[in-house]
Amino acid sequence: MFELKPCDPVTYRKQTRRSTLIVAVLFVALAMLLSSLAVMLFGEPGGDNLRYNVGGVFAGVLITLALVRGPFWTQPWLAPAVYSWQLKRSLMSVTNVMHKVAERVQANDPTAIKLLRFYHLGLTQMHELDANSSAQAQLQGEIEAHQAKMQALGIDTEQTRFDPAWLESLKKV
Repeated sequence: MFELKPCDPVTYRKQTRRSTLIVAVLFVALAMLLSSLAVMLFGEPGGDNLRYNVGGVFAGVLITLALVRGPFWTQPWLAPAVYSWQLKRSLMSVTNVMHKVAERVQANDPTAIKLLRFYHLGLTQMHELDANSSAQAQLQGEIEAHQAKMQALGIDTEQTRFDPAWLESLKKV
């Protein structure tokens, strides 16, 4: 279950820039260290050591990924980036079945209506966090029309939670 959390866009961008810089510096340091170590251990002086350099960089990528998805994933300094990743992943899972969602919304299916409202709220937040106001402006009419439909049907418009079971129920229909 994913839930939208209030985020200040300016603070979010500052924190994600910081976490990106930390991960990038870690990767560069690991790649350089592992490449140098590989050349030192297995390379030939004055020889072609490209494969050892590439191997060191590849190992640096793998270790960096393992650290980010492992121990760093729960660190407070990476939390905004993790939240953004989870938000975008949730939105993408809805986007992948949007044709079914739209079809079921037309049939006044409450689950699809709630799912579309979550999608709109999540997309709005993502656009705010990414400072993408032009994309948000294009959706405003659709969002307002859907919200009015929800109010007319008596469905709560504050759909800040995403339940993956909603997608499964739509796929079965």
